[in-house]
Amino acid sequence: MTNHAPLDLTPTARASGLFSEHYIGLMSGTSLDGVDGILMQRTGEGWRTLAHAHRPLPPPLREALLDLNTPGENELHRSALAAQALAVLYAVVVHAICEAAGVLPSEVQAIGAHGQTVRHRPDAGYTWQLNNPALLAELVGIDVVADFRSRDIAAGGQGAPLVPAFHQSVFGHPGHTVAALNIGGFANVSLIRPGEVPQGFDCGPGNALLDLWCTQHTGQTYDADGAWGATGQVRPDWLVSALAEPFFLQAPPKSTGRDLFNPDWLSRWLSAHGVDTTAPLDPQTARDVQATLCELSARSAAEAILAHAPEAEEVIVCGGGALNGDLMRRLKAHLRGMDVVTSNAKGLDVMQVEAAAFAWLAWTHVQRWAGNVPAVTGARGPRVLGALYPAR
Repeated sequence: MTNHAPLDLTPTARASGLFSEHYIGLMSGTSLDGVDGILMQRTGEGWRTLAHAHRPLPPPLREALLDLNTPGENELHRSALAAQALAVLYAVVVHAICEAAGVLPSEVQAIGAHGQTVRHRPDAGYTWQLNNPALLAELVGIDVVADFRSRDIAAGGQGAPLVPAFHQSVFGHPGHTVAALNIGGFANVSLIRPGEVPQGFDCGPGNALLDLWCTQHTGQTYDADGAWGATGQVRPDWLVSALAEPFFLQAPPKSTGRDLFNPDWLSRWLSAHGVDTTAPLDPQTARDVQATLCELSARSAAEAILAHAPEAEEVIVCGGGALNGDLMRRLKAHLRGMDVVTSNAKGLDVMQVEAAAFAWLAWTHVQRWAGNVPAVTGARGPRVLGALYPAR
């Protein structure tokens, strides 16, 4: 039977023997803002972060990846080219963090490279993260572990979320329940109770719809600090109909992505309220849409926490959504009585958490330990996740 990875990522954790290993995690999330990489060192004292690097996605690559979320002409060829370009950008990030830390590529045991999700259809038995891990291994001279989600899906799971065990390791508290809320393009929550297997599931849209609407109406790829949306008003009837989306009513395990919450969903939702997304809108209506979408992200996440862990004392927020002041204010308003903080307060930058999780998942693969939590994904059992692409 496959062993589960021991959850010993806390700074005070102890392991037998004296050793030092290095793992890199790479993440380009559904927000399509860029690539985050983190270099982590594992010793007999536990884990510590050595370096972090971020590189934005070049606009042509960002547009190519976004376009590949929907069927189109010649998409196999376009997918291959985009995967190559992404691997080259991953290599740039790897070299940057190794140089910053003064660590040679030969000293790194493995890279965990998530890839870019362009389809997520566990209902149809597959998920697709664009990547070229063979090219990445060739460019950096380090073993690469990739395609983490497929093994869980093959075992009947959702393939997501994969981070609850990692969240338990870094954010768990011995005395109370913690909710770790990651808000990237989409939001997922890990519910961590002392002495119990973590729970977790996708809550709904995080930044994806916000960024889409902001780009269309301001020309900016995201709403910095939520300032533009904060000038709008939430339309209650719009919010009620959005929350009636069947996904929100599903019981976990569940996961979602751009296959559901995409431009077509946005257009149908607004058209039902007389808003023509193909015609110019007055500025106030555009801001009201943004405010309502922000409330949708906050409300769906908060209701998920209140429904499944009402006893939680702490909510730790990470991902790009943690940098949206308007979104954070709305979360705190819905989660009164809970201490809502960002992961920065716990010693891990909000933009580094997911990359760190994939460094950890690469380590579990190397150790031949399971990286999934069947109670979270719905898989038939624990599975070693990922496929190895050796550097030599």
